Parts: sequence; structure tokens; C-alpha cells
Amino acid sequence: MTRFWVCIAGAGFFLALLVLHSRFCASRLPPHLHLAFKISWRAEEILYRLDVDWPKYSEYFTGATFCVAVDSLNGLVYVGQRGDNIPKVLVFTEDGYFLRSWNYTVDTPHGIFAASTPQEKSVWITDVGSGFYGHTIKKYNSFGDLVQVLGTPGKKGTGLNPLQFDNPAELHVDDTGDIYIVDGDGGLNNRLIKLSQDFMILWLRGENGTGPAKFNIPHSVTVDSTGRVWVADRGNKRLQVFDKDTGDWLGEWKNCFSEEGPSAVRFTPDGKYVVVAQLNLSRLLILAAPPVGNIGDCFVVSTIQLADQVSPHLLEVSRETGAVYVAEIGAKQVQKYIPVNRYFSLFSS
Repeated sequence: MTRFWVCIAGAGFFLALLVLHSRFCASRLPPHLHLAFKISWRAEEILYRLDVDWPKYSEYFTGATFCVAVDSLNGLVYVGQRGDNIPKVLVFTEDGYFLRSWNYTVDTPHGIFAASTPQEKSVWITDVGSGFYGHTIKKYNSFGDLVQVLGTPGKKGTGLNPLQFDNPAELHVDDTGDIYIVDGDGGLNNRLIKLSQDFMILWLRGENGTGPAKFNIPHSVTVDSTGRVWVADRGNKRLQVFDKDTGDWLGEWKNCFSEEGPSAVRFTPDGKYVVVAQLNLSRLLILAAPPVGNIGDCFVVSTIQLADQVSPHLLEVSRETGAVYVAEIGAKQVQKYIPVNRYFSLFSS
């Protein structure tokens, strides 16, 4: 009988220690990283923390922030925002200092991408506006001077010669100058287009549908270091993967997106993780990147839960620092998350 009560007391003491441990650790986490207490023998990594000092002054955000791009070579961050009588593009340093803004030939920015080499700095914007500049993809220099226009300004369409877009969502320009475009943020088209650096169509995939290589609102695109093109097929609640050279369909990830599809997709510089935004859930998912030649299944390594109605739309990852910049249309701001080299768990693994 004595041994029985000793066991009960020991179990109670152990549970009390668990509760105290959870309260002690959770109180030291930033608000956006508070985790629900649960007994687990597996470590859950905390990979990022919010940089509360970025930007230095938030009053420069005067509209709905839809997109963000990082020129890692020159340490610049470009933000695209919407609204009347406001600058459409803001330029910051990666440290958070405001540099300049511009509002030339931009109607309604949706996606933005910085493609810089030692010889050239360029900024690409997908414009979904219905005005004179809409339904186009435009290339600018870093000061906002228009260099190139793809598409038929002010006219939506499905044509390929001449090339036409309808609500082009985002693009990726790789180091060779080739361009990958997802065209179809709720418009006529649901397609992925690869252009050469002289704007010739190399291959095209997609139409409206749910099967392989078909799309329902292709919303974001990126290319990994192993030559695979990743598309956030938002309406179909999946990521689709294609071969960079041939356009062949390689597979899909659906098991991580039962609640909501991805609105943005990017890789960390080391290639270990895929960073995904979920707009209506106000959530970022950090996924384990697949090995070469095997797409496999989606696996969530870590989650960053944002406040309700923050609505992360598109994001970018700095090649230099690994920092994640998130354009939040609900909160009307861009936030920066910094990689950390530690993890939180109830028990050490």
C-alpha cells in the first residue's frame, strides 16, 4: 500500500514539473511563436523569429502590401503596394532603412521579383490592373525606369503571338535569364510559361483543371537548386513540380494543404526547407525539401502562426541571410523573420 501511494505521488510530481516547464518556456517565446502545450517525445524546431526592428519606421506602408522581393546581391528589399495616390513600390535596405519609392507605369502590382547580377539590377512586376498598364509583366531598373513590357498593355487575353496575360500572378527569373511565369490569378488562363532571356516561349504547361499539370489559380512560382520548378496551385490546394528543362510534370504535394492551398512558395538558401504561405489561415509552413529525384510526400517541420486576418500573400527569402520577408495584405505591412540556430521542445531529443 505504501508503495502504491509513493507511485501516485511520484506521478503527480512529474506532471507538475511538466506543467511548470511548459509555462516557463512558453513565457519566453515571442507572441507569434507560442506553442500549444502537449506531451511529445519529438523536438519541434523553431527556425525563425520575428525581427521587431524591421523596418525602422513602418509609416512608409500606406497601402495594401501585396508582394516583396529581395535583391540579396545589393542588400535591397522591394515592396509592392496598392492604393490610390500612393507610391506603388517602396525600396528598403535589408537592415530596414527606407531609401526611396516610385510609382511609374505601375497600376495594380501583384507579384514582384528582383533579378540582379554584377552587371545589372532589375525588378520585375506582374500587373493585374484593368487600366492602361494592366495585364502585363514589366521590367524596371532599380530606380523605377521602365525597361521592358511583356504582354499587351491594358488588354487581357490568352494569345501567345503576341503574348497576352490575364492577371499574371508571379514570376521567377533564374541565373541564366530564363523566366518562369504563372498566369492566372482568377483570370482566363491557368498556365505556367517558360520564356528564354530574349522572351521566346520555351515551353508551356497547364489549363484549368485538377489533374497533373493543370491549375486552378497558379499563384506563385520558384525554382530550386536541383532544376525543379515549384508552383503554388492555390485553388487545387497543392504544390506542383515540373522539370526546369523539359517542363515534364514530376509530382505534387497535397497532404499538407487539406485546410487551405498555398499562396506563396520559396526555398531557403541551403535548400533544406520550403517556405509556404497560407493566406486565409494567416500561417507560414516550413516544409522539409525533398531529395533529388524524389518528390515524395510533404512534411511540416515548423509552423509560424500569425495573428488573425494578417493574410500573408506572397513572400521572399534572402539568398544572403536566409531571412523571410512576408507581404501581408490584411495587416498592410511587410514583416521580416530571421533564422535562428536553436529549437524548442518539451524534452531534448
